[in-house]
Amino acid sequence: MAASALPPAFRFPTATEMIATPLIDRRVFLRSAGLAFVAGLAPRSAFAVERTDAVYASGLKRPDGTFAIGLVSEQGTLIDEIALPGRIHGLCHSAANGLSVAFARRPGTFAVVFDAKRRVEPRIVTAAEGRHYFGHGAFSPDGRLFYASENDFDTNAGVIGIYDCRPGFERVGEVPAHGIGTHDITVTADGLLVIANGGIETHPDFGRTKLNLDHMEPSLVLADAKTGALIEKHVLPPDLKQLSTRHLDVALDGRIWFACQYEGPRTDRPPLVGHFTEGAPISFVELPDNTTDRLGNYVGAIAVNRTQGLVGIASPKNGLWAILDGRDGRLISETALADAAGIAPSPSSFAVSSYRGDFLDRKNPVAWDQHIIRL
Repeated sequence: MAASALPPAFRFPTATEMIATPLIDRRVFLRSAGLAFVAGLAPRSAFAVERTDAVYASGLKRPDGTFAIGLVSEQGTLIDEIALPGRIHGLCHSAANGLSVAFARRPGTFAVVFDAKRRVEPRIVTAAEGRHYFGHGAFSPDGRLFYASENDFDTNAGVIGIYDCRPGFERVGEVPAHGIGTHDITVTADGLLVIANGGIETHPDFGRTKLNLDHMEPSLVLADAKTGALIEKHVLPPDLKQLSTRHLDVALDGRIWFACQYEGPRTDRPPLVGHFTEGAPISFVELPDNTTDRLGNYVGAIAVNRTQGLVGIASPKNGLWAILDGRDGRLISETALADAAGIAPSPSSFAVSSYRGDFLDRKNPVAWDQHIIRL
């Protein structure tokens, strides 16, 4: 990410700074703060929500260096904020229960459950002992459970933590992710867990350091959401072993779109976007060479506009977001946007944010984080 291009007040922490803050300190803080801290998570401008329903949510960094969840209108206006104990990464939302969850950035140990309409107060959930969050999660179709991508760092195995959405949000179990470096996940309407295993080994003792770039194991997995049983696993070929499968979304026709970041030589030009369906092999999208170059071997976010049949991708490396045809991956358009970060479907196309404060062509006095969800 191009964090160095941001004004000093908006700079996100470096990997070194993440390592310098012991993971256990934050876990102890969250548990000791308890309800006193949670009470401080209440939105600070509830009147705005009463006037305008928020339609997007994203993590942000304020000018004073503190973090929050930002609730945003359809026009890109920041209408509400929910304070956070630290930086988040991904978010998920359930139309069935109206709740959303924001997950701490890897290797974080907290998640925040919130309701943009304030029917319930925000609540902190902490990772189990021996686990940390990988930054993403998903709800079951009926809204009764949410699933979190987690790392069992003693065995270096990805797992999917399962949480009951009833009062308490207790962790009720886990299933294997069938890979390592588990990152983004989603759950299909028919109960399939779709898992992007980035293949990168990490351990909280080393912060965000990538420990196995010479022998990565990226894969895409379909598993039974109830039992965790493996249905199928797509392991990337040896010549793409350094192509980390990171983020994904599902189209209306069931096609699973995924985006990657490349950990190999900068002079390589690997495919960065692909798709597959259950029972079929992976297909990679052949983007124009100059588009691949402008993406900088990194697609940081991907979203499917199911109504319009479009796929959107964004990369902060060289500041670019693009729209692909959801039928064949053909490039439709690309737009330069410095520090392009999150992307989510809008009624006609996509809402795009940046680390510099852009959101739907509106400038906000915050630094948006990498992901957006539409509520």
